Amino acid sequence: MANNPLRTSSTRRRSSARLLRAKAAVIALTAAVLLLGTPPVHADPQGPPAMTDGSGLTQVSAVTGTGTNFVVTVVTPEVAGEHRIRILLPADYAANPARRYPVLYFLHGASDNPGNPALAYPALTAAQSMITVIPDGGLRGWYANWLDQKTAAGAQNWENFHIKQVIPFIDANLRTVTGKQGRAVAGISMGGFGALHYAQRHPDLFSQVATFSGANDLSRDHAVIRAAVVATLTNIGAPLCGAGSGPSCALDFGPAVSSDAVFGTPYPVFDADWRWNAADPTAHMAALAGMGIAVYTGNGGGNPADGEFWVESAARHTRDRLDALGFPYHYVNYGNGSGWGENCRGGHTSGCWSQDLVDYVPRLESAFAAGAAHEGLLTPVTQ
Repeated sequence: MANNPLRTSSTRRRSSARLLRAKAAVIALTAAVLLLGTPPVHADPQGPPAMTDGSGLTQVSAVTGTGTNFVVTVVTPEVAGEHRIRILLPADYAANPARRYPVLYFLHGASDNPGNPALAYPALTAAQSMITVIPDGGLRGWYANWLDQKTAAGAQNWENFHIKQVIPFIDANLRTVTGKQGRAVAGISMGGFGALHYAQRHPDLFSQVATFSGANDLSRDHAVIRAAVVATLTNIGAPLCGAGSGPSCALDFGPAVSSDAVFGTPYPVFDADWRWNAADPTAHMAALAGMGIAVYTGNGGGNPADGEFWVESAARHTRDRLDALGFPYHYVNYGNGSGWGENCRGGHTSGCWSQDLVDYVPRLESAFAAGAAHEGLLTPVTQ
């Protein structure tokens, strides 16, 4: 029988369609398999970004850590020794190469250093829209250029290091919002003093400032905090560390130096302590005009042996001065810690600071997002 040309043509069309469907199925299956092995967009398989030396900082070892939580180690003539800078990037940093992010400079307390991963508090690592930089402030650097540069501690120009070197180094290496509206400074304990001190001395650089259990008052009227500063300088607690405890002991602040090393004599004799008064944050709150201001404190459970007991009175002095100036601010006194996180008992501890940051970080991100942080978007709250 002769072939029917119409039937042959129809058969060919059906075969061709089946072939196309088969090819499409193979392509779809292949794509599905590939997608199963594709990391989520926020993952960074390349690890930490490359950082280039500059602004007087020289890297002395490889960047270590993950793509969103890593440490850079640098040296500088401004401060003796090697110094770690911990950097926390938002999860989507690598996936958004055209986006710029505001920066929080987070200053640690005495006896700590950014090599300690515990400083990357959960609220900081969970931040969605900002970069956090935790620079080394020394075991007792006090975020200042020391008056005496010839002590056993060597060069101690911490303010120069942070303001003139770390900030431009970060801006040069990361996609930051470089104006003051995209920059905040906050700190814990010694770092709380540092945050206020830097914001007051450099109001052109920061639009937000926060102090968590900060050493906010260095005046002669708050001699206990002065004494705490002197204790770190003279390293009076080191003998309590015991033999073989090593550098990890929180009471060992390094080689003993004079009590006059940072701000001159701390003793109010013939007004010789004027440099301490000049550095006292509470005396210079007017310099924070237009900034978003936050102050957090507990009460140490009412126990004078707990540092937070004295911090609370310093925080009250800060609040009273802000009230006198008529400045808006966010103030939290969580007292004995009841209701302020499961690990806070109102003391000078990381359990309370962790909860401080749970409260503060969303406020800061909102202020940054609003694009008008200089108008004081941190709503005043009193507890």
